[in-house]
Amino acid sequence: MSDSPDGPKPSSARRPWLILTGAFLAFTVGASAMHSYTVFLLAFVEEFGWSRAESSLAYSVGQLVGGFSSPLVGGMVDRFGARRMILLGGALLTLGLVGSAQADALWQIVLLYGVVMTFGANCVGLLVFVPLISGLFPTRRGMAIAVLQSANGFGRAVSAPVSQMLISGVGWRAAYLLEGAATLLLLLPLAALFGRGGSGAAATTARGTPAPVRHWTLSEAIRTTQFWLLFLVYMFTSIGSFLVSLHQIAFAVDVGFDPLYAASVLGMGSFLAMPGVILTGTLSDYIGREASALLAYGISILGVGCALAITGPDQHLLLWLHACFFGLTWGARGPAITAKTADLFPGPRLGTILGVITIGSGLGAALGAWAAGWIFDISGSYRAAFLCSIAAYLCGSIAFWALRRPPAPRAAVVEAD
Repeated sequence: MSDSPDGPKPSSARRPWLILTGAFLAFTVGASAMHSYTVFLLAFVEEFGWSRAESSLAYSVGQLVGGFSSPLVGGMVDRFGARRMILLGGALLTLGLVGSAQADALWQIVLLYGVVMTFGANCVGLLVFVPLISGLFPTRRGMAIAVLQSANGFGRAVSAPVSQMLISGVGWRAAYLLEGAATLLLLLPLAALFGRGGSGAAATTARGTPAPVRHWTLSEAIRTTQFWLLFLVYMFTSIGSFLVSLHQIAFAVDVGFDPLYAASVLGMGSFLAMPGVILTGTLSDYIGREASALLAYGISILGVGCALAITGPDQHLLLWLHACFFGLTWGARGPAITAKTADLFPGPRLGTILGVITIGSGLGAALGAWAAGWIFDISGSYRAAFLCSIAAYLCGSIAFWALRRPPAPRAAVVEAD
């Protein structure tokens, strides 16, 4: 019988749900802090005169750091457990937010947001909680991961209007200080919900007994076709999403919409990410991971298409449709992708394996976020960036659909060991 505090206790059937709730809230706090940058971007442009590409640099660096630090974070959570990671993440996020309030140069924002806050957010994100949650909900893995990942969309929805109101009311520097204080006050008590042990990544049954599964190592997983297909899925999906998401508010303001109105509409659309992620993640348990992901890709493409059709500030319906369709599927492929990773590579090294695969997500997000700003700077429009987003989503669909094929002989032999 496991004595890990992170493992499910037979005497309490509610503990897995308590852990899932705590993970959701912690992830929401981290996601809110990171996604608020999309609103601060316009404040930086106005005060410092930076170009869109320069203003996007910190965000792009953050995505690179997030991706390349993922193996380290995955290994740390396998060793130290969720509680210590949340405490570390809370400290780094608070340091980054408070430090950003004092910044007066681009390199400072790049360092504080792109490095310090990004690593902190990784410590309260999917890499920390997925190994634990996938073990606590082995038969409802897609649903549980979907609930967890919906925190990303929820945090994104909350951060846009709240940050815009704070910036409009007290200025961007004071807004950063307030967000830093809130982050620290929220994450400290949440960390107490988690035990001091390891991640608890070993798969369990609903009653807490070990399930007979093959425990994969990173060296075994990296030799499979499925590993690299998942890497491509993460990369193309992030390219498609971040070619649009970072610059949504800037795009709407450029077209002529009021900044607070645009932030509110896009924020309301982002609230749909919660039901969208939960629905597609739960569906993946029943109709398959691939079919669920393809549905989400299709809706995202429709949302980007609505943005392409907007030509003036009188087209409120198209802005709402873009916000709803794009928001509905923000992160909606995540549960299917992450659950597929847990399906293929279960065991106590899942955090490390997921961390290496997630490098693809960081690369794609960095490229997409920077490229959208660069395209705007040279063309004066986001149209080409949005078209590239659709192309990236199509590539991600093809790579994910390829995962339906049976494992390669090499992977089958490994599983049989």
